[in-house]
Amino acid sequence: MTRRRPKITVWRAIFAAILLSGLYATYLRVFYGLGGSTNLSDKFPWGLWIAFDILCGVGLAAGGFTLVAVVHIFNVERYKPILRPAILTSFLGYSLVVVALLYDLGRPDRLWHPLVMWNPHSVMFEVAWCVMLYTTVLFLEFLPMVFEKFGWHRPLAWIHYISVPLMITGVLLSTLHQSSLGTLFLIVPEKMYALWYSPTLPAQFYISAIAVGLAMTIFESWHSSRAFGRALELPLLASMGRVLAVLLAVYLWLRFLDLSHRQVLGLLAVNRTETWLFWLEIALFIVPTILLFQKRVRMSPGALYACAVLVVFGFIANRLNVGVTSLESGSGTHYVPRWSEVAITLSIVAAGFAIFRVIAEYFPVFEAQSHAVALAETAEREEERIPVE
Repeated sequence: MTRRRPKITVWRAIFAAILLSGLYATYLRVFYGLGGSTNLSDKFPWGLWIAFDILCGVGLAAGGFTLVAVVHIFNVERYKPILRPAILTSFLGYSLVVVALLYDLGRPDRLWHPLVMWNPHSVMFEVAWCVMLYTTVLFLEFLPMVFEKFGWHRPLAWIHYISVPLMITGVLLSTLHQSSLGTLFLIVPEKMYALWYSPTLPAQFYISAIAVGLAMTIFESWHSSRAFGRALELPLLASMGRVLAVLLAVYLWLRFLDLSHRQVLGLLAVNRTETWLFWLEIALFIVPTILLFQKRVRMSPGALYACAVLVVFGFIANRLNVGVTSLESGSGTHYVPRWSEVAITLSIVAAGFAIFRVIAEYFPVFEAQSHAVALAETAEREEERIPVE
């Protein structure tokens, strides 16, 4: 039998072009350093790779800890069918954040230094440890899919026994570093534009991360149903959309309450770039908030998906504004990413989508929950036969 060649499509051609440009940009980064491959400088050392790859990447992968908390801590069992895809999305998201750090660090070979060179007074030290530990937790939460694929019942039983403390640990770690990313910016109040600097940044980062985690779950479920010919879990996603609307309302209330308390509402009428970018960010949040409070919108797959996309773009706009826009005025310089920065970012995102598709195709990511429960019960029975030494 002859093997059929993969069909060349427009999307595959775009994917190949993105990866090739990313590989060439990686060559420039490795052999010419940050100065030769980016538009970063001593005046503006944090650019697209921090604002998007790190701040956005960590937040967009928040669906895992959110659904783990809902299903296993608050015991809302009906969300179990969409838990595994959320865990896989989070695991890939955090893994790719680590990859992005290798590009952004001036000395990526020293990525391991926080393991042995402790500075407990540093927010970045706390974020580094939390991200590292939570990525490990996500890997352990992903392992049952591997064990089920190959029928390894004994290690599946071991993972099952530690699953509850493991998931609680993951939720705590994610809570810490999602908020600490906002805490990181509290040390530069004089360098940030007043529309984004706030003592409530940790709370804003945490609430918005939970919200975008739910939006990413809706986004991923919609695309997975189309890619793998699965039925969309519309009732579950619709209820999730209602929770998302409440979270967005709380987030927007906190943002404007903070602006009022700091007496900077007058900046919203100033005609400058920061003002327009702020209103763009807010509009991307307000529109889905209003729509998702309507049941007919939540029960429409297309409208629900559109709202989720708006929330994702609003979140990205917020993190880019915090990490780039708010710091430009204080730095006295204007930063525009070089093409190589964009190419590497796009290649990391494209690789994430491709890896997710491959794993979802060959591992039991979307299998019926009853099958997973049956395997776990079989593993428990085999574990009981293991002799105690």
